[in-house]
Parts: sequence; structure tokens; C-alpha cells
Amino acid sequence: MEKYEDNPDRLIEQTLIENYSRYYHLAYSYVKNEFDAMDIVQEAACKAIYKSDTLKNPDYAGTWICRILLNETYNILRKKQREDYQTQELELFQEDSYEDTDLRQAIHALRQEEQIVIYLRYYEDKQLDEIAEITKEKLSTVKSRLYRAMHKLKIVLAD
Repeated sequence: MEKYEDNPDRLIEQTLIENYSRYYHLAYSYVKNEFDAMDIVQEAACKAIYKSDTLKNPDYAGTWICRILLNETYNILRKKQREDYQTQELELFQEDSYEDTDLRQAIHALRQEEQIVIYLRYYEDKQLDEIAEITKEKLSTVKSRLYRAMHKLKIVLAD
């Protein structure tokens, strides 16, 4: 990607354009609703462009936008809860995002925090430090969650 240090708005726009599909799928994996996912991505994009001057390191523009997107997703979910919508189990993976039914079931059996780490690491190909930044957790916490999740998956899938 071209560097846009002197124009953070352009950097954010370019990052949003290049990663729209990934952002949409991440939002959709939480809300399981096409229109809510599109609204979340649009709202996150607006916030990212509006606050582009607060981006400290242009190399992490994608991670920064992902954090905004997750915050917006959490806001929508909290809003729906307050409005007494029926609470549904939060699943991170779309049905068609991977084909192994046993693997999908094993991942869904993990705690939500472990699902997030698995999703970001293996389906979004994020580095551990990026995952720590996105989830606002310590790197050591991310590492231990990933280790525990992988251990649980190995046990379940070995049976």
C-alpha cells in the first residue's frame, strides 16, 4: 500500500476500500444480520475518517480501523440488548467461512474470548501484537488464550 503520512484521510480511505470485505465479514460474524453489518462498517468508516488525525502510526491503520469497527459492533449489540431484543449467541464465524463441521463445532464450543483470538489469528491472519491491540488485552493474555484455545481444539478434534 502506498504511504500517506502527510494525508491521513487518504490513508484511511484507501485502507477502508482495500479491506471493506474483511470488515464486513467481521461485523457480520458478530451480528448475523446483513444490514446491521453494513451499518456497522459504514459507521466505523465515518468515525475512522473523522478521527484520522488521531492515528499515531500509519503502519497500523488497518488494526486501528478494526478496533473502531469492533467498538461500533459492541455498541450496536449493547443497544439491541437495551432495547430488549432477544439476545442471541454471539458467533464469530459465518457458516460458509470454513467447511469442516467438526472444527466449526469445536470453535463454537470455545469461550467467546478464545473464539475472537482464533478468528483474528487464523482467519484474519493478524499477528499477536495486533490482536492484543484490537482486543485491548495484554500480549501475554492473548498468547495464553490462543494456547488454551488451541489445546482445547486439539483435544476435541482428536476424539
